[in-house]
Amino acid sequence: MARAESIVLLNTGNGKGKSSAAFGVMSRGWARGWKVAVVQFVKGGKWKTGERKLADHLGIEWHTLGDGFTWESTDLDETAAKGRHAWQVASEMLSSGDYDLLIFDEITYAVTYGWVPSGEVAEAIRDRNPSTNVVMTGRNAPGELIEVADTVTEMRKIKHAYDRGIKAKKGIEF
Repeated sequence: MARAESIVLLNTGNGKGKSSAAFGVMSRGWARGWKVAVVQFVKGGKWKTGERKLADHLGIEWHTLGDGFTWESTDLDETAAKGRHAWQVASEMLSSGDYDLLIFDEITYAVTYGWVPSGEVAEAIRDRNPSTNVVMTGRNAPGELIEVADTVTEMRKIKHAYDRGIKAKKGIEF
């Protein structure tokens, strides 16, 4: 069995752990001496996540380019523009050859909300620099992203604390 020069992972589904799994790969790549970067498509700058603190500590490049979840947005046109801008940054990173690993956190939302065509994302990932590995996350991954990925994992919710009224916990969810 041959080893690929790079691979694409996709973590999707309604269960918890899509981004957490991606950030595990981020940590592993960094530990191997890789140049790693993260682009967040939805979360805005007000989110002070543990993953971001870790990335800052490790010197991992991090772009938080969203403005929060769409249901919190006061200007959906601005939210969409930020999503398109995040994709522009991400697509340039894909072709640059400067990265061993790119994490595109919640990229599926940029596609499912219509900010960026799924075919355009799939094509850019397919045509990426050959040495750049990619991890994509988000619910409801469209077929084009599933097709371009080498490994697709669906997180399925069986039970979640939030359903019992327990809010997100610092250190567990963020």
